[in-house]
Amino acid sequence: MRSIWVITKRELASYFDSLIAYVMIIIFLGLSGFFTWLFGSNVFLIGQADLQVFFGISYWTLFFFIPAITMRSIAEENSSGTIELLSTKAVSDWQIVVGKFMASLLLLVIALACTIPYYITVAKLGNVDHGAIIGGYFGLLLMSAMYISIGIFSSSLTNNQIVAFLLALFIGIFFHILFQLMASGSTGMIGSIMDYLSVRTHFESLSRGVIDTRDLIYFGSFILAGLVLSQTMLSKRNWHN
Repeated sequence: MRSIWVITKRELASYFDSLIAYVMIIIFLGLSGFFTWLFGSNVFLIGQADLQVFFGISYWTLFFFIPAITMRSIAEENSSGTIELLSTKAVSDWQIVVGKFMASLLLLVIALACTIPYYITVAKLGNVDHGAIIGGYFGLLLMSAMYISIGIFSSSLTNNQIVAFLLALFIGIFFHILFQLMASGSTGMIGSIMDYLSVRTHFESLSRGVIDTRDLIYFGSFILAGLVLSQTMLSKRNWHN
């Protein structure tokens, strides 16, 4: 556990040292704040004391931001050769993967924590469904964790950060858009499977304040699968060496 925490701190510090963290947080807050309070179907226009507008825009912004965060996690180490040095420090491949996953997740937690004033402001505007808001934040966190694991896996497949970014987007687009479209055009068991595979189905369930074990199993399974596949790719590299 100590090794994982050391890698997590090192990776998180690298985000802030390279300004990636600052840029991501500022753009995320700017976009989410603009659409939540000022533009389109904002809080004041719909006349409801909730954060559904914020959750809706965050659902899309995080989808694009997370691959940009994770694309360098292993690809950069592969390109520079530092992954080999890290592997000689009595650190297992699993610890490397989990440490990088935790660093990216902590960065997302920090970004979401910066939006807590939105929650406080909305609560002062009227009666709010606290369960739905907490569920929405929980859904964003689980969705982010899932896409982080996919992004790290994509990064483990290549030495090129741009390729890792595009690959993470390509995989993510199935869960974010395509499975939902296929579900709407299918019936029976196929439609149910496509609907279950869609991130939106589970995210919307959580954002209503409903904590369903099916949603937890869905996100947990894909998070674990992404981490295990990333570890497998690192182990495969070691086997070739």
